[in-house]
Amino acid sequence: MNKLSIVRPALVLFAALTLLVGVAYPLAVTGAAQALFPAQAAGSLVVRGGKPVGSLLIGQNFSEPGHFWGRPSATSPMPYNAGASGGSNLGPLNPALVDAVKGRIEALRAADPGNSAPVPIDLVTASASGLDPDISPAAARYQIARVARARKLPPERVAALVEQNVEAPWLPVIGEPVVNVLRLNLALDAAH
Repeated sequence: MNKLSIVRPALVLFAALTLLVGVAYPLAVTGAAQALFPAQAAGSLVVRGGKPVGSLLIGQNFSEPGHFWGRPSATSPMPYNAGASGGSNLGPLNPALVDAVKGRIEALRAADPGNSAPVPIDLVTASASGLDPDISPAAARYQIARVARARKLPPERVAALVEQNVEAPWLPVIGEPVVNVLRLNLALDAAH
């Protein structure tokens, strides 16, 4: 038996599958996504004044007292670095995680010394991706007094913005209500 007669079908099959799975399929899926879901296929970018200000899918580092703060990011060397997506991999008994959570609680208390409410867990722990753009409604409500004071707005007005930006789960039995931090901060900027 000739070695070429064995290798040739394997090479033809390899080339055919490469074209099918490596070129045709990705092009078809990308084309379908752009036709059916153009905003999502483009990264769910939010554009203001002709310039992108962020994505609804990736958290941003809001640290000013007049903005709502998102979940902490575990990415490095900078927060919310999509190229370094991943959790901290620190277990619940790891002293480094305990110290990080204590430090985050202290920072929240220092930014809003009059707030004695329990700190919602999503304000002191990073998500699995380190890029979570959403917080719980409780985490947003926890920050209302600080944001209202920094913006010199009535707390009721800020609370109304929070409630307007609570997103229900996709299905009632799957997921929890969330607040997209970028969308809420943009609504707050527009209202101010």
